[in-house]
Amino acid sequence: MWHNGSSLQPCFRPTNITLEERRLIASPWFAASFCLVGLASNLLALSVLARARQGSSHSRSSFLTFLCGLVLTDFMGLLITGAIVVSQHAVLFDWRAVDPSCRLCRFFGVVMVFFGLCPLLLGAAMASERYLGITRPFSRPASTSQRRAWATVGLVWATALALGLLPLLGVGRYTMQYPGSWCFLTLGPEPGDVAFGLLFSLLGSFSVGLSFLLNTISVATLCHVYHGQEAAQQRPRDCEVEMMAQLMGIMVVASVCWMPLLVFIAQTVLRSPPAMSPSGQLSRAIEQQLLIYLRVATWNQILDPWVYILFRRAVIRRLHPRLSTRPRSLSLQPQLTRRPTMA
Repeated sequence: MWHNGSSLQPCFRPTNITLEERRLIASPWFAASFCLVGLASNLLALSVLARARQGSSHSRSSFLTFLCGLVLTDFMGLLITGAIVVSQHAVLFDWRAVDPSCRLCRFFGVVMVFFGLCPLLLGAAMASERYLGITRPFSRPASTSQRRAWATVGLVWATALALGLLPLLGVGRYTMQYPGSWCFLTLGPEPGDVAFGLLFSLLGSFSVGLSFLLNTISVATLCHVYHGQEAAQQRPRDCEVEMMAQLMGIMVVASVCWMPLLVFIAQTVLRSPPAMSPSGQLSRAIEQQLLIYLRVATWNQILDPWVYILFRRAVIRRLHPRLSTRPRSLSLQPQLTRRPTMA
């Protein structure tokens, strides 16, 4: 309960916004169009992925499994959150009357944290897979690569869900956010709110940083092999370059979309004096900033599928026909059959 003697449930913070202001901010047409574009983009990416998985190599099949998990996660995130937000914007229902027990608000908070962290964690997992595939090509059995990829995707989903359930166990709180159409973690000074906010922010930032580090090493390794002394005999395959280009695009999109929100959360919960008053109120400027950063972060779910769709060899060769005349290159993996053997 908030320290103002009111009868508000823990998920309802005092807000100073009128119905007319909510009508101006919460446009059902914009929210519906945004969700439809995102859902259509992810469905298109899933159909392209389904065709690409047929006849792909072991390393590429593993990478496509991660991509499938990422696109499926983005699709479900837009579908669930969009259904609630569009309904709220269209009807402008009183959340306190519809959800007096805060169950819908807590569910929405769990969904926001889960589908927010999953793309960042999957990006780090994909970067790790490509790093091992390029720098340690014989460290994993090829026959189990796809099965291991699905197991990693499942582990990422379980980790994000476990973190999202922490406020239900008493670590942090989910509260309604400005303008009253969504719920998210609380940017308050309570120890649980600070711990949960920092955990969410640091885990997301660590995933982005790890992706940047591993992708940089992988790209440097590809460039070294491509321009090294053995370049004529051992060039990266087109699919390996394609996978790294797609992974770099996913990393850039995640960084641009999510880092402003992650940094803002950490700064706000650590602010002294606290940004939130004892009654649970935030200044209008902070509430508007949070809403803007959240909307920027949601673009990640729309841009992810287009990174894969546009960064494919077929599309690039249509834009640059000269690339189609490039001679077929060999595998990045060393040719063991060419090594001399002892008599």
